[in-house]
Amino acid sequence: MPDKQRTLLIVEDDPALQKQMRWAFDSCETVVADDRESAIAQLRRHEPAVVTMDLGLPPAPDDVTEGFALLREMLALAPDTKVIVLTGQHDRENAVKAVGLGAYDFFAKPFEPELLALTIERAFRMHDLQAENVRLAALSASPLSGLLTRDPGMLKIGRTIEKVAGASVTVALLGESGTGKEVLARGLHALSQRANERFVAINCAAIPDTLLESELFGYEKGAFTGAVKQTLGKIETAHKGTLFLDEIGDLPMPLQAKLLRFLQERVIERIGGREEIPVDVRIVCATHRDLKDQIRAGLFREDLYYRLAEIVVDIPPLRDREGDAALLAHAFVQRFARENARGSMTLTDDALAAIEAHPWPGNVRELENCLKRAVIMADGNRITADELGLQAVEEDLERLNLRQVRDEAERRAVLRVLARTNNNIARAAEILGVSRPSLYDLMNRFGLKKENGS
Repeated sequence: MPDKQRTLLIVEDDPALQKQMRWAFDSCETVVADDRESAIAQLRRHEPAVVTMDLGLPPAPDDVTEGFALLREMLALAPDTKVIVLTGQHDRENAVKAVGLGAYDFFAKPFEPELLALTIERAFRMHDLQAENVRLAALSASPLSGLLTRDPGMLKIGRTIEKVAGASVTVALLGESGTGKEVLARGLHALSQRANERFVAINCAAIPDTLLESELFGYEKGAFTGAVKQTLGKIETAHKGTLFLDEIGDLPMPLQAKLLRFLQERVIERIGGREEIPVDVRIVCATHRDLKDQIRAGLFREDLYYRLAEIVVDIPPLRDREGDAALLAHAFVQRFARENARGSMTLTDDALAAIEAHPWPGNVRELENCLKRAVIMADGNRITADELGLQAVEEDLERLNLRQVRDEAERRAVLRVLARTNNNIARAAEILGVSRPSLYDLMNRFGLKKENGS
């Protein structure tokens, strides 16, 4: 259940049921109200993360008018508060209407306290995730604000970018398509001493080989048919700034040689020109290809690789970033709902479970496109797994229980060490860093037999 400091507002006019609910949910800070006026007062005073409310409230407890009026007012005053509506046993129509207005969930009375407690816990968890997104959005002034992550590996990459930003080194960003290589490249530029100059990007895979040379190096008037005026290339345009060469692994061999010469000499010649033009530019490159495999296959120059890869940053795919898919999904929903004037929109539990289970071969870019489409096409303000176009999965809430996670980790460790020591209890206890009696207690708890051993 939620921590004690988390506030749960219970709106219920039946004193006996009110008392029962306070007792059932005493692991959080409960405050109560018995009508619309007192509920709004408690909402303003305590700003609860979660509210449970009966739709039938005074002065007409048998009518839902007052309940719906309170629901609308609460959502207007505190749109981030998660409201769980309690309805009659066969009152599905009003329950669906409440959810359509913005309620987090509904529960039929009489209810099982354990099941309602689980829904309340999920509501607190959703509130915490969205609050974290708001906190991260407040950091938008940071050059790496586009890097939304809680993953330790990605946070380490962010620190690496900050360290090398001010150094005069070329940086190679390696990772699958859609992992955020351009976000990191722009952050690198913004944190560098070149931040006030231009950031110029070119995708080496998106331009035909016959045009790529002129795009990079520029050309003189009359250099070829159609060259009606002198045109600067991307390298020269980025003078004093940063040049981002995306998909460098697709650069044709002849251009690799010409780019290598530029990196060595720091001068270029436009096509059709004979003048050497000095250019001061910082090079950042990226690719989804394995450049060392490309070198072995004869498709990429080894000497160019070492010029480009003075600092190499390997970016993990989204599926390997623990918790990032859900974190990014919430951020995208908020952003696209705001951009498309859809009001407050949320993801259902089955949508979050499906997002966490999906492998996201297109990484953050695929997730972003998926959420943008869902926000635009969703019928209500809650996005389901079906509206995401993802297969619903059965969420295993047991895996979120820390005690079970610890027990399973301890059980695996005990089994592994006993196997390695051939059931030598004294040696196993030494390796595990526990006393022999403690090891025996662990073995008893996990139902492991005491084999012969000293």
